[in-house]
Amino acid sequence: MLNRRDLIKHLSSLPLVGGFLGGTTLDISAAALPARNLAKELGIRTFINAAGTYTAMTGSLMPDEVVDTIRESSHSFMMLDEVQDKVGEKIAAITHAEAAVVSAGCFSAMTLGLAGVLTGMDNKKVAALPHLEGTGMKSVVILQKGHDVGYSHALLNTGCTIVQIETLDELEKAIDKKTALLWFLHIQSDKGQINHEQWVEVAKRRGIPSMIDIAADVPPVENLWRFNDMGFDLVCVSGGKALRGPQSAGILMGKKKYIEAARLSMPPRGSTIGRGMKINKEEILGMYAALEKFVNTDQDKLWKMWEDRTTRIGNAAKSVPGVSVETHVPELGNHTPTLKISWDKAKVNLDTKGLQENLRNGEPSIEVVSGGENAIGITGWMLQPGEDKIVAARLKEELMKASI
Repeated sequence: MLNRRDLIKHLSSLPLVGGFLGGTTLDISAAALPARNLAKELGIRTFINAAGTYTAMTGSLMPDEVVDTIRESSHSFMMLDEVQDKVGEKIAAITHAEAAVVSAGCFSAMTLGLAGVLTGMDNKKVAALPHLEGTGMKSVVILQKGHDVGYSHALLNTGCTIVQIETLDELEKAIDKKTALLWFLHIQSDKGQINHEQWVEVAKRRGIPSMIDIAADVPPVENLWRFNDMGFDLVCVSGGKALRGPQSAGILMGKKKYIEAARLSMPPRGSTIGRGMKINKEEILGMYAALEKFVNTDQDKLWKMWEDRTTRIGNAAKSVPGVSVETHVPELGNHTPTLKISWDKAKVNLDTKGLQENLRNGEPSIEVVSGGENAIGITGWMLQPGEDKIVAARLKEELMKASI
């Protein structure tokens, strides 16, 4: 058997044009080779996603237009800053922002946005982060107690500390010369006493920049510009959820002076807190392609498709005696038609974990989320065409098998 070196030597001795294999050129390019299925080759489980855009489940699937953009841009060298400049201009125009930049996810957009607020265009301050003492930089972020969940850790990465408040009066009293930012978490907006407009009004009146995290709050599509129009100085959104861009991408948008300053802490610059938050040209351009496709999609048609999918699955489930189905649309985060499928344990001898495991271990594998005791949650927006029929059939099959 020829090894790789002998094979190359042997092939180099063959005629390149004419006189071999009927006068044709020997083609050993990668395009002539069958595509590899690395997931199958490595034994990685793939599944039908009836759960949603969870990071652990790799978010969403990129449309062909996005994948094509990534593939095409991978064939050319470009200057990273120029890619961000050109793409940022386009994204800003779509989102009604003064400026925008593609980040390594929403979490990094928050860290970088706050870094820009802290440092301005001072490169010495950029290099000092996250060490604030003695730099003259401010050091406190104020947020509502109900908004202080795990995502606020992105703000701590800058070296800042967090002060929690609950009322408007507490907010006014908490603001002082150390206050760098007022941060708002949209998905938890019903967990605070201060609404968006009040938050922005206080920030503007007191001369403090404001930022909002809307990571999972598209759809509706209008949220892409709603909070810029409202007056937030910085808006952060995930790119790999409903927008179906690269899972590792996000968007930081808002006031130009803060975006320009944030970019000083981003690659290609080194010795900054954002150096590890690298995003390549393929992801930047892919993110723009995804955003452009999403805002140009017929949203009513898209919604109707999601409704049809959940209706089909719900009808199949409730045809089993003892099974009930509730359909709702979360107001905050993952704003899509969502099913809660529950069952009477006296009629269906199955618990939540058991049904999840049965669907996960079946063929094809299906992921759903827990809906509480004897219940699961299902969404249809991450399903591919025809998968709703598979989910409906498999779900009914498992429920029927457990029927008493």
